[in-house]
Amino acid sequence: MRRLGDLEAEIMDRLWRWRRPATVREIVDDINRTRPVAYTTVMTVATILHSKGWLLREQKEGRAWLYEPVRTREEYSAALMEDALSASEDRPVALTHFVGQMSPVERTALRKALREVGKRTDT
Repeated sequence: MRRLGDLEAEIMDRLWRWRRPATVREIVDDINRTRPVAYTTVMTVATILHSKGWLLREQKEGRAWLYEPVRTREEYSAALMEDALSASEDRPVALTHFVGQMSPVERTALRKALREVGKRTDT
């Protein structure tokens, strides 16, 4: 999985935070609070994200589209982790190094996640 580009990530971040469909105008107005970006640039990138399967879109009143993410931020993060792990010739060793860098709270969350996944696969 390819990591999102800068503007792609900015668009997805807003949609993930807002947890609702939004128009390009809403996204542009929000980005413009911190830096200038053209409406047409955001519209083009949103269309690209839609064509890549990252965004759903449906027609709103008039000509505007409403965009919403297909995947959650967490699903995206998990796919990036899987991609990074698959780059290793020795996945267990890479995974051990990764877990070794986790905080105690993250390791506790990992143990819980492993128990949950184990319950689902045991039945």
